[in-house]
Amino acid sequence: MTENHEAGTSADHAECGHTEQGSSHAPHEGVQPEASAPGVDSADEVMSAASTRIKELEAQLSEEHDRWVRSEAEMQNLRTRTKREIDDARQYAVQKFARDVVEAAENLRRGLASLPAPAENEDSVITKMREGIESTERSFLSILERHGVIAHDPSGQAFDANHHQAMAEQPSAEHANGTVMQAWTPTWTLHGRLLKPAMVVVAKNEGGQA
Repeated sequence: MTENHEAGTSADHAECGHTEQGSSHAPHEGVQPEASAPGVDSADEVMSAASTRIKELEAQLSEEHDRWVRSEAEMQNLRTRTKREIDDARQYAVQKFARDVVEAAENLRRGLASLPAPAENEDSVITKMREGIESTERSFLSILERHGVIAHDPSGQAFDANHHQAMAEQPSAEHANGTVMQAWTPTWTLHGRLLKPAMVVVAKNEGGQA
């Protein structure tokens, strides 16, 4: 009895071992094959999103740069225009005063014109007066020129309505039609800009001589 029991037990153990060993190698039902490496798809998505974002930022940077360039150009134009306006204001701020000053210069010229023509036996007082007024006029004109106020004699030039004011028109066979044959006052300019037009007499040539 004892031997049969031990033999049966050993057989049972052998069978169980064989069953366990065989079951350890058998595939389990319902188990899926192993998937691709985790994180690969998500990494590609991150890189794609980053590339898209970089392109968006580059486009935005280019747009901001263009806007800055335009703004800088506008500011430069504004600075140039403002500087020119300031320079003009500085140069021509005294225009009204300068126009009054040239009246004094013209009065000096009228004073000289009112004196008798120079003569050998003229009174010394008249001679000294003429010399004094001429010296004062030269000094005065020199001061005006240093400040941009220039006198231009239009005699012999073609009449220009932008710089001359016709006070009279006289027939003349010696001058071309429309020529300034006499200037009562000069043309005055301030830094090249007309300050006061010349008062002139214009020739009228009946024959239409040019």
